Amino acid sequence: MPRLAFLGPHATFTEQALRSLPESDGAELIPCQGSPAVLAAVRDGSADAGCVPIENSVEGAVGAVLDGLVADPPLVILREALVAVRFTLLVRPGTSLVDVRTVASHPHAIAQTRGWLGSRLPDAQVLLSTSTSEAAAQVARGEFDAAVSSPLAAEQHGLEVLADDIADNPGAVTRFVLVAPPGPPPAPTGRDRTTLAATTANRPGSLLGLLTELAVRGIDLTRIESRPIKDRHAEYWFHLDCSGHLAEPAMGEALAALHRRCDRVRFLGSYPRAAGTPDPAPGAVPPAVPLSAAGADKFAAAEAWLSALRNGGRA
Repeated sequence: MPRLAFLGPHATFTEQALRSLPESDGAELIPCQGSPAVLAAVRDGSADAGCVPIENSVEGAVGAVLDGLVADPPLVILREALVAVRFTLLVRPGTSLVDVRTVASHPHAIAQTRGWLGSRLPDAQVLLSTSTSEAAAQVARGEFDAAVSSPLAAEQHGLEVLADDIADNPGAVTRFVLVAPPGPPPAPTGRDRTTLAATTANRPGSLLGLLTELAVRGIDLTRIESRPIKDRHAEYWFHLDCSGHLAEPAMGEALAALHRRCDRVRFLGSYPRAAGTPDPAPGAVPPAVPLSAAGADKFAAAEAWLSALRNGGRA
């Protein structure tokens, strides 16, 4: 029976995302306290794979997950899921709005309901929890008066919905990813995403050079984020999502070129895009592909690296 870790406890949006994936059928679902704990469970073998939130349409990337994905030993993304997020204010039975003095939730949930909380509960102390469902559990234990959570958490923890649909931006969507140790990527579907991270030397044009390797091959860049490298001042990981698959020639050439050009490249997976994501921008690969200046040894090393990725080796 596969063991799949997720950001717990039960009744989180992450569990909802995980249950929407075919990998969850017949699997043992293991709740963890926080996304770093999910990634750690996959790395130490306590779980075969793990589901974590990576990006929200309102608040952007989940920094702790991006940082965790570039840590060692390597992990890769196998699949993604999109979940429309609906927030409710949960309380113990009999609690009214005037009784609420403390409200708790995950930082992203607080950020997405800050306007509502400020207007309806201006005097309440807003506190952070490891997940929306854990906040609901803390309310049930009497630690806080209210939680910003999902309606499902009310059933799980015996709470009442005091206010429904309280997000400041209705229609928010969170993207979740299923991660596992490196192995052969899922087969191309023609509608795939490749995720990677890279570092470059701190000199003019370095980032432009990185992006050019994608652009000249007609690869659609759909997301880019920078995250500081924790033990190096003023140095950054650039996290990128691209349309396409490692097995496709253009993507393979681009990854090999980045391996030659960048200080470090971490391949984070090629996997099917979730239903509901927009199609990539149309465009054709230019007939001539300029190659960055590099000696034969660089080309050989990049080709060996690319071959290892395609066969499920370490990034």
